[in-house]
Amino acid sequence: MATLYGRIKGRENRSEDAPPVAAIDCGAVLHSVRPVSLQSKKAAPLRSSPNPALVARLQQKLVADIDIASDAKSVLLDTAERERIRCKVEEMLSAEEGVSPLERDTVLTAVMAEIVGYGPLEPLLQDDSIQEIMVNGASSIWVEKSGKLVQTDATFSSDSHLMNVIEKILAPLGRRIDEASPMVDARLPDGSRVNVVIPPLSLSGPCITIRKFARRPLTMGDLVKSGTMSKSMAMFLEASVLSRLNIIVSGGTGSGKTTTLNVLSSFVPGDERIVTIEDAAELQLHQEHVVTLEARPPNLEGRGEVSIRNLVRNALRMRPDRIVVGEVRSGEALDMLQAMNTGHDGSLTTGHSNGPRDMLSRLETMVLMAGIDLPIRAIREQIASAIDLIIHQARFKDGSRRITHITEVQGMEGDVIVLQDIFLFYNEGLDSDGRVRGAHRGLGIRPRCYERFESSGISLSPALFE
Repeated sequence: MATLYGRIKGRENRSEDAPPVAAIDCGAVLHSVRPVSLQSKKAAPLRSSPNPALVARLQQKLVADIDIASDAKSVLLDTAERERIRCKVEEMLSAEEGVSPLERDTVLTAVMAEIVGYGPLEPLLQDDSIQEIMVNGASSIWVEKSGKLVQTDATFSSDSHLMNVIEKILAPLGRRIDEASPMVDARLPDGSRVNVVIPPLSLSGPCITIRKFARRPLTMGDLVKSGTMSKSMAMFLEASVLSRLNIIVSGGTGSGKTTTLNVLSSFVPGDERIVTIEDAAELQLHQEHVVTLEARPPNLEGRGEVSIRNLVRNALRMRPDRIVVGEVRSGEALDMLQAMNTGHDGSLTTGHSNGPRDMLSRLETMVLMAGIDLPIRAIREQIASAIDLIIHQARFKDGSRRITHITEVQGMEGDVIVLQDIFLFYNEGLDSDGRVRGAHRGLGIRPRCYERFESSGISLSPALFE
């Protein structure tokens, strides 16, 4: 046990923030105006907006003077080009009369956000205390902080302004959005997940939902420290991944499924070939031999679509040691189960459900969505032989996320799939501060997969499950 958890703590200690970008000498301009870095992590998202007229005027002058279009490609500028633009903005601000030093800093940040960032969203994206950003039209921006929703003072000047930012997000990915295709899933360069809905589907104007990823990927030690799981559960899950069990992480929206999948995938040995398949690439795997596949929506003529199911089938021809599917939600579940049943042990995926038993019911439904007429018993036999472990995660009222079940699939008895809980979270209600109280406990049952651990050379004490 000490060896396994020691490796968990070792991974935690090796994780570090990305090094800061080195400053570039901008000449005499820097001596007259104090620079403000757009990459600051101390941005205050709830502050009032700068003078919109001054920001717009400087932005127009900047575009005219340095011949740079304020379009989607500008977010991809390299560091040197960003610093050159920032110096030019500082030079323009120094020529403005009646602008206080504090206002100058605010305007500089706003102009840089418009030219090389995502406008009013930029300070929110740089604030590490924000987990999610929700734009409900041009004049309403909400954020999730510590599990609570808070409305910000930030706004867009108009729906057109908001649509320009949406185009900035989508253009580098080759995605499109218009009245013919008013919904789209995308991602930011850092991997944050983006969903966009525009009129006529949205009656409140263009809407953006951004689920941010932490700058430093979370480790198993982080999840133990935050109470998402216990040390015993962490050691058991690491042993499960190393022993090549097929695992599905279930839970509701925002429960932390992708985060848990990322942590589990970090235990895959570096000498194995991993193929990841997602709608919008967001998994953060740090092994050297990783192939990332991303689904493609249809083009303007309705052609060229490549679905998750197509990618799962193709992945089988790519000599994978492990297949990681970001989420199964329809007919690709059948191909995923068949992959798990044909020698691709150790595969990982996620799915939406209310619990482990409900996850099995949803898998049955998704297999039927593949359009193949299979009897229910045959589907259940496929599921029972393919899935070894179900990890169910939930988001509680106080905003905390916890693994509530680690459940083993033990096979079939008659027409019923037999499940056995190994670890559970016992909810003991709320404390005086409104936080959820409770504890993770083992049920004292040694799982059937224990033999797989021993055959893989992994030794866990039976006391781990008590």
